[in-house]
Amino acid sequence: MEIEEKLKNALIELRENKDRKFDQTVDLIVNLQKFDVKKTPLNIFISVPHKIKEKRIAGFLQSKNSNLDTITLDEFKSYSDKKEIKKLVNKYDFFIAQAAVMPKVATTFGRALGPSGKMPSPQLGIILNADDKSIQEITKKINHSVKIRAKEPSIKVPIGKQSMKDEDLIENIMVVYNALIKALTKDKENIKNIEIKFTMTKPKKISVR
Repeated sequence: MEIEEKLKNALIELRENKDRKFDQTVDLIVNLQKFDVKKTPLNIFISVPHKIKEKRIAGFLQSKNSNLDTITLDEFKSYSDKKEIKKLVNKYDFFIAQAAVMPKVATTFGRALGPSGKMPSPQLGIILNADDKSIQEITKKINHSVKIRAKEPSIKVPIGKQSMKDEDLIENIMVVYNALIKALTKDKENIKNIEIKFTMTKPKKISVR
């Protein structure tokens, strides 16, 4: 049986669980084998076809922009308190920065952004121009992307919402799964199995062999 078919069956079973009063997140769990995440760190962005959720994005920019919450260079000094910085980091899912202010972002917010994995990166987060078109393009890209930063041999990523169609969820899962295979040293050999779950359900295990 193809993986897509197995995923379809797993989603049907997951949907049989009792309804919750909120739109549950659909998580993909990839369990690795024969792969040392300490020796070979995984830190990748994967672009998926269907938007998972509207991410809360803030920008460190030279001037205010109406497309997203902005922290301008002048406002950096109001974040001298560690608690204020922590509050800011927890408030947003993602941060972008203008290249010109990046050194100052690193010195002011680096200690909080680094460990949380939210430091703007050249892969998806640092822009040269903060014009409306560039901001709109990058926010669209962020909302259609999944970040994988593996610290242990089990990788868990949100892949969509319960309200999405099964075929859209499966498409997102397959894109992430195939991108992961490419990033691993021994391709499919490094994947023990995958699981999918909703926020409040037990995971459904799917063999990939």
